[in-house]
Amino acid sequence: MSDFRARLPCQLYRAEQLRRLDEIAIGQLDIPGFSLMQNAAAAALEVALECWPNTRSIIVFAGAGNNGGDGYVLAAMARDRGLDVNIVQLAATGKLQGDAARAAEFAAQCQVPMLALADSPSILEAARGQCLLVDALFGTGLSRAPEGDYAEAIALINAAAGLPVLAMDIPSGLAADTGMPLGTAVRADLTVSFIAMKKGMLTAEAGDYCGEIVFSDLDVPAHLYSHPDAPVSDCERIDIHSASAVLKPRRAASHKGSNGHVLVLGGELGFGGAVIMAAEAAARSGAGLVSIASRAAHRQAALSRCPVLMFHGLDDDQTDLGGLVDRASVIVIGPGLGRSDWSRHLFQQALAAQRQGTPLVVDADALHLLAERKDQDSSLRRQNWVLTPHPGEAAALLDSTVAQVQSDRFAALAQLSRLYGGVCLLKGSGSLIMDSAAPEKSYLCSEGNAGMGSGGMGDILSGLIAGLIAQGLSLSDALRTAVCIHGEAADMLAAEKGQRGLLATDLLEPVQQLVNPGHRDLSFHD
Repeated sequence: MSDFRARLPCQLYRAEQLRRLDEIAIGQLDIPGFSLMQNAAAAALEVALECWPNTRSIIVFAGAGNNGGDGYVLAAMARDRGLDVNIVQLAATGKLQGDAARAAEFAAQCQVPMLALADSPSILEAARGQCLLVDALFGTGLSRAPEGDYAEAIALINAAAGLPVLAMDIPSGLAADTGMPLGTAVRADLTVSFIAMKKGMLTAEAGDYCGEIVFSDLDVPAHLYSHPDAPVSDCERIDIHSASAVLKPRRAASHKGSNGHVLVLGGELGFGGAVIMAAEAAARSGAGLVSIASRAAHRQAALSRCPVLMFHGLDDDQTDLGGLVDRASVIVIGPGLGRSDWSRHLFQQALAAQRQGTPLVVDADALHLLAERKDQDSSLRRQNWVLTPHPGEAAALLDSTVAQVQSDRFAALAQLSRLYGGVCLLKGSGSLIMDSAAPEKSYLCSEGNAGMGSGGMGDILSGLIAGLIAQGLSLSDALRTAVCIHGEAADMLAAEKGQRGLLATDLLEPVQQLVNPGHRDLSFHD
């Protein structure tokens, strides 16, 4: 996990909730709004100068609201420290109100030059590498695409190649609740988030706009968050630390029968690798026994790759699973499954086993087969399964599009949970989890990196989830723990070797380390 994410709060909030926290801080805890501005500016400036210590000049793009006020105060503080500072005003001083007007007056008293937007291209053209751009255009309250001068200001900031960009609280134009740009948004290198973390800043496309994130509570008292009128967070950030807390040492007298039996179904002809990876991941997670039921043609590859696996060949003339499902603690259905008649028959048998109480982990092609059945079966909602769609699979399950799913990942997750029950995962940057038995809270995993955008990653994850279920974790605990371990394994590898060229099978070695928390600080390479 990136160091900055490890230092972020776990409770994540919606923009509406953030406004309520501000109101309580100012109205009920008697913290002056201008004091909060001063604290925000001081925190952001300190972080910026620590990140870019050679900064000699700053250009602040200030909007009309309180976010602009933060920018005015930062400019005044930077000027007081001897930096060359200019403010590009998107609203004339006379049109500012409240604390924002007071902040502009403060900057004027410090003799900070204030320029119109029309003057900014020449200032930017003259700027050198020791110049920092500060985005203080919009805060969290923005709900529509920036227009006019504001859209032009965002374009100018993004076009200033080579100049670092600091965003105050949130990059202007990024939706605080969804992590999607509202038409256009500032691409910051560093964002300093104030008072509470916005849940949209850690999922969807937010990573391309926020850059590194630093959090400051602006020295508000801790009891702000537990105040009787304070909003309750409906989303919790999870990471490897929360996952490690779930994994307990094994009993000294445990044996392979104590640690469960995973059955992995899939691997249509030509797709044997997927089912083999899922099975090996289940074994590496600590499952006592792991069986594969797949096309017989994949037997040699599976046993050559991992001889501890038990392989059962199933061809067109022999597709019944017999007693295999009776012996399984959990079934994984989907890796490399395909959508043939053979695939559908295996899927039907997995559903039959689930009806007898065996939990399922449903992934990949099995999710598409499930989507095909939703119009034929009105009773598809289950409690004893884990669904693991990426946005494309989620779109199929919801009769939607990938763009619609990504436009509000939290809403898509809630809809999946309502329709299908069980425990649902929506994969992607900032993977989201919801247990239909407790839908008032979702979870966002802050582990993982762009190097995971390669084939087979989902197969490793599905096997890891099943392996943890087999060892006795609840479906919800197993999913949250597996997603965190999966992402942290990729982060460890990326830190050592970089993101490009990261293969799904590379994760297996650090996965074994991470399912043994007492050994997670040991190097997995001698």
